[in-house]
Amino acid sequence: MTRTLDGSSAGGQYLRTALALSVLENEPVRIENVRGDRPSPGLGHQHLAVLEAMVDICDADATGAELGAETVEFDPDFEAVDGQAKRERLPGGRFAVDIGTAGSATLLVDALMPLSTILESTLTVTVTGGTDVAWSPPLDYVRHVKLPLLRRFGLAAALEVDRRGFYPAGGGRTTLSLAPSTLERIDLVDRGSPESIRLYSTESASLADRDVAFRQAEGALERLTYDHPLELEERCETTAASACPGSSLVVRVDHGTGVGGFTSLGERGKPAERVGEDAADAANRFLAGTAPVDRHMADQLLVFLALAGGRVRVPAVTDHVETGCALLEEFGVRVDLQRKNETAIVSVSAPLSGDE
Repeated sequence: MTRTLDGSSAGGQYLRTALALSVLENEPVRIENVRGDRPSPGLGHQHLAVLEAMVDICDADATGAELGAETVEFDPDFEAVDGQAKRERLPGGRFAVDIGTAGSATLLVDALMPLSTILESTLTVTVTGGTDVAWSPPLDYVRHVKLPLLRRFGLAAALEVDRRGFYPAGGGRTTLSLAPSTLERIDLVDRGSPESIRLYSTESASLADRDVAFRQAEGALERLTYDHPLELEERCETTAASACPGSSLVVRVDHGTGVGGFTSLGERGKPAERVGEDAADAANRFLAGTAPVDRHMADQLLVFLALAGGRVRVPAVTDHVETGCALLEEFGVRVDLQRKNETAIVSVSAPLSGDE
């Protein structure tokens, strides 16, 4: 039986998570009003690439796989074993995906990570597209913030970069390697004291003579303020090959239980120091709060909560968090959302695996 979902009040994250859950539960889905909450609804290049990648990796069936489509049907079509249709295994293998534009490669990678829990062998996917573009996590956020956090809970994954892709040319290339993983219960409620910061500043080779990566990092360090001493654990400045000019900065804050990541992208006419200051301003706001994870990590962790169970304190109940929780409940996951002043605790006591 096909589950019908309504994306009229959601964006691309809803589509990506719905496809992953469809595969994990071996349950066909029909998604109507795809990206209905966006100025240009329907499948864009990046969303179409996610759908096509899922079809290839899972040997699935899909309709509506075309640009602008506002209704998509997806059937993972696993064969039942011993009468059990749910949570069948994926064989892994090697795949390549070309988004064809500067569409986000990191968001495509994000959609695939949960599949690690049903892999039989390693899955390797090389994605060509935008690695550091607007409205998506820069590559270094995924490599140095999200993946280290998820590895604590059992995710076996690595992300390598061959070439950076900035807007508008894209052309970046990154490779995700996923190994079969068993996730542990996630518990991220009490932050603990902030301990250290790490800076990852990247410039395209065309900007190297302006010392953009160095100036971004300097801008961030001068702007970071907090009444608790923070050790500078790592400062990495990279000059990267790219088809067009661009830069990015990621500030990572480590503390007792989790990490926070704060990002900024270079823009034409924007001083490099300002790029660093913008990321530092976001880090300062985080440090003034109590949540163990940043606001963007909050909704990205929801699918892993559905798989492993646990609790996460989020800094705010954003639209992404609300629609993400609603989507999990559509698949039968019992989600408890308790607001605590400005923060909230999201809990899943009975994950999809059936563990209590």
